[in-house]
Amino acid sequence: MTFDTVLVANRGEIACRIIRTLRERGIRSVAVYSDADRDARHVSLADTAVRLGGAAPADSYLNIAAVLAAAARTRAQAIHPGYGFLSENQVFAQACADAGIVFIGPSVHALNTMGDKIRSKNHVAGYGVPIIPGVAQPGLSNEQLIAAAVDVGYPMLIKPSAGGGGKGMHVVERAEDLPSTLETARRVAQSAFGDDTLLLERLVATPRHIEVQVLADNHGAVIHLGERECSLQRRHQKVIEEAPSPLLDEAIRARIGEAACAAARSVGYSGAGTVEFLVSAAAPNEFFFMEMNTRLQVEHPVTELVTGLDLVDWQLRIAAGEPLTATQSDICLTGHAIEARVYAENPERGFLPTTGTVLQLHEARGEGVRVDSSLTPGLSIASHYDPMLAKVIAWAPTRLEALNRLDRALADTVVLGVHTNTEYLRLLLADADVRAGRLDTGLIERKLPDLTFRTADGHVLAAAALFLHGRASAVSDLTGANFVWTRPSGWRVGSPRPVRYSLGVSATDAVEVRVVGAPGAASVSIGDGPAVEAGLTLIEGRPGRFRIDYDGETRVFAIEQSGARLWIGADGFSVDLRHRSRAEQLAEHLAGRDRVPGEESPDVRSPMPGTVIAVHAATGDTVQVGQTILVVEAMKMEHKLVAATFGQVTVNLKTGDLVTLDQIVATISTPETIADKEDAE
Repeated sequence: MTFDTVLVANRGEIACRIIRTLRERGIRSVAVYSDADRDARHVSLADTAVRLGGAAPADSYLNIAAVLAAAARTRAQAIHPGYGFLSENQVFAQACADAGIVFIGPSVHALNTMGDKIRSKNHVAGYGVPIIPGVAQPGLSNEQLIAAAVDVGYPMLIKPSAGGGGKGMHVVERAEDLPSTLETARRVAQSAFGDDTLLLERLVATPRHIEVQVLADNHGAVIHLGERECSLQRRHQKVIEEAPSPLLDEAIRARIGEAACAAARSVGYSGAGTVEFLVSAAAPNEFFFMEMNTRLQVEHPVTELVTGLDLVDWQLRIAAGEPLTATQSDICLTGHAIEARVYAENPERGFLPTTGTVLQLHEARGEGVRVDSSLTPGLSIASHYDPMLAKVIAWAPTRLEALNRLDRALADTVVLGVHTNTEYLRLLLADADVRAGRLDTGLIERKLPDLTFRTADGHVLAAAALFLHGRASAVSDLTGANFVWTRPSGWRVGSPRPVRYSLGVSATDAVEVRVVGAPGAASVSIGDGPAVEAGLTLIEGRPGRFRIDYDGETRVFAIEQSGARLWIGADGFSVDLRHRSRAEQLAEHLAGRDRVPGEESPDVRSPMPGTVIAVHAATGDTVQVGQTILVVEAMKMEHKLVAATFGQVTVNLKTGDLVTLDQIVATISTPETIADKEDAE
């Protein structure tokens, strides 16, 4: 069998990556898209594209009927599901078979057995694959799980049986926390996967997450392509992955690889798959089966770079009936590869997801650097889907060289218009334990409190004010009016009057910058500080790049403006500042003039854009400090908005309403405020 048309039932960077291999193979590619993705990169890369439906996944990428209709309309012989969405959905795989379309993935039997964590653990145990002690039985109630937890012991891990990608997992340290955590875990599992079945596992001390890539054809051949170290995780979500693992020696690699192949053989697996293991950092010769991902993994590029194999190409060949042409002895791991995931999130705000429009983009390139990305200038990043935007991958002969090459690539990455985690990734790569290969799945959580993120320093604030100053001067030049009266030069009889720019550095804090002179040669005062010589100049031939000379030191920044927001970035760091109008400054002054210094704000703001999924308080209710008022969801993450002060709440939102970053979602009136209002009436 040969394919001349393949539909890619996914979006984002993985859709772009699959389309690349299809193009190299000379296979016609079909993209599908939601209304939110009409202008997405994967749509423009494909040979043709079909609209599925609305922005919500249920209306588009999870709509099996719409996907199959798109395949029929474009005469696609096969569908590649990528990862996420329908990639491990046995109903979809069966529907493809019923429609006479090849599902590029394993059999329905393999999906059924390995797609459920409880079933898969019990299954592979019968084939000699070691499993973690725990409770893995379907249909158990919360009360039954609580009773069984006594034998599992603490700390333990709650996992959704139908889950994947670390979503919905919860660590429980104490018995008294188990009932409430089970309730949360069930709600998250039902919302994310449509199945609230849970399992309990003993939490392995200082665990390392190591997974093995397997390839299997339809003729009985199964091989592994070595392992990937995925221990750098935050909230069970992988952040940085590498191949091979710095922990394993050749003997352990062979043993864990054979265990992965045994798991694949046990279900008659075909295609590319990944078997995930927990390995004790203190005893690497002991490893335990966690689950099998019956699809391509996000981190597959590191395996491709150390083996020289194109996994998507082999998925296509196997699905078309071709046998594997390599045996286990042919597989050789060369050099070292490391991947970093770039997310639309703000580390300084607890890694909450962010939205925006890509105003300026520069992606790394060069020897040993690969970028799998969905980004394009002007792309709108919405809150409907997973926040991963791109993957930056580096290969080098040694691990240390690969780490350094990846760090340089991240420093060269510029994304303005939406907050990303790039600076955080660079901080992780610079950590002494990471560089030494002393990894475990709890490392990031231990390191986070000591990570220091850059803030808007003098150079950034001066650059921002001078950029705005230059824009104002340019507008003046276009009007053709008398420059003395229209340019923001501060000219007056006597000494020049400073032009003032109020720059919001957070939802509540702002810094005033005073400028005297032209942008290229000015005097700048920040806050209560002294006047300092500064100058901002556009670098010739590099649109959006500026050189800032401030206080005797020169730096280079990428700068873009969108409305009142100004984005500035360099070396993986970026910040957005809000240019506050005089009206905003006055309104803020009036709102805060009666507030006691140090008193908590009565305003409850949303720390991320998203959708209100639950409202727990109504206007007029009395709320306590820490009480949940409503819950906002964005990019598969829930966030509770709580009261910071005691009082009577006013809520003007309902379930389903959209909120923006820093939007005031509720206001709390303290007893003193209420009394003052009543006296006034």
